[in-house]
Amino acid sequence: MHAGHREHHLSGRTAWLRAAVLGANDGLVSTASLIVGVAAAHGSHSNILVAGAAGLVAGAMSMATGEYVSVHSQKDSEQAALDQERMELQANAAAEHKELAAIYVRRGLEPALAKQVAEQLMAHDALGAHARDELGITATQSARPLLAALASAASFTVGAMLPMAVAMLSPYPHLIPIVSAASLLFLALLGALAARAGGAPVLAGAWRVSFWGALAMGITAGIGSALGVEP
Repeated sequence: MHAGHREHHLSGRTAWLRAAVLGANDGLVSTASLIVGVAAAHGSHSNILVAGAAGLVAGAMSMATGEYVSVHSQKDSEQAALDQERMELQANAAAEHKELAAIYVRRGLEPALAKQVAEQLMAHDALGAHARDELGITATQSARPLLAALASAASFTVGAMLPMAVAMLSPYPHLIPIVSAASLLFLALLGALAARAGGAPVLAGAWRVSFWGALAMGITAGIGSALGVEP
């Protein structure tokens, strides 16, 4: 393999792509549904915008809080596993060496080579080798609660701003069809972009998010219409 050779694998995008798409999709669908629901209940234009803005802020904070708590729990679990592994290495390094060599044998190495690889890796960074190959914890995949929370809130906000901008510019009598159509278009583009970036079929990705977005807005509009009062 040439020294300058670089390989780009789409699977490496899975984690950040999933988080970004999930946040933006949630922001778009929930805010658009809220706007359409309040409009269907005959709320005034200002009431619709206030409800949308409140949903944006509340949703972004909820996403950030939930992501922070979830990822922090993952980080605590990872740290506990690393602490236990560190103690096991101190208590019985020979047994841990055999365990690591056995992992490499199961992955296809000859026993003698697996033993040599385990020895060299443990001499360099014993805890790092066990964290990576036994526990599946790496520096690039380790939990980062604050970063995850900020990214989740930001992606939600970006998604929510799209129907909010359309609602602000739409004439009140035609707000529901305009916001609904624009939101479905945004969802289709988002689904297609995510599918293309991840190497999946574009049309399938666009159809999937558009269908569920339309269903959410339809149900919310129905509830708003049923519970609303005539102006």
